[in-house]
Amino acid sequence: MCVLFVSGCTDSDNARTVIVGDYISVNYTGSLENGTVFDTSMEDIAKAENIYNPYRNYEPLSFIVGSGQMIPGFDDAVIGMAIGETKTVTMLPEEGYAYYPELVIVFSIADFESANITPVIGEKIVSQNREGTIVNLNEENVTVDFNHRLAGETLTFSIELVSIEDA
Repeated sequence: MCVLFVSGCTDSDNARTVIVGDYISVNYTGSLENGTVFDTSMEDIAKAENIYNPYRNYEPLSFIVGSGQMIPGFDDAVIGMAIGETKTVTMLPEEGYAYYPELVIVFSIADFESANITPVIGEKIVSQNREGTIVNLNEENVTVDFNHRLAGETLTFSIELVSIEDA
C-alpha cells in the first residue's frame, strides 16, 4: 500500500480527477530513501542533482493510467488527482520494482570467452533481450543480475499533475 503525503492541492473541489484509462501528463522527481534523486522530468532539478543528460528531453511524462506503462505504485498514486495538484508518495519495492532472486544468474566464464567478451564487475550485458549487470566473477563463473536497477528499493516520487485527457 502506498503511503501518501499530499503537499498541495487545487482550489477547485469540482475539478476533474484522474481515473483509470485517462491519458495524463505529470512532472515528477523520483528519489531513494536516502534522498538521492534518480530521475526527474524537470531539467532544473536534473542539473541541480547532477543527473542531467543533454540528450534527454525534459518534459512532462505522459501515459495512460492503468495500462501497465507505469509501475503499479505510480499508477495508483495519480488516481484521484486534479490538474495542478501535487503529491508525494512513497512506495515499497513490490509497488515499484520488486527484487527477484531468480533473476540473478550464474554463467560459465567460458560462455563469455566464446562470445569474445571480457567480463567486468559493474558492466552491463544483454542476454536473451534482457539487460543485466555483472555483479560477481571468479575464474569459473560470472554472476549477472537481471533485476531492474531500482529493484528492492523503497522509492519516493513527487508528482504534479499537468493535464488529463480521455484516452
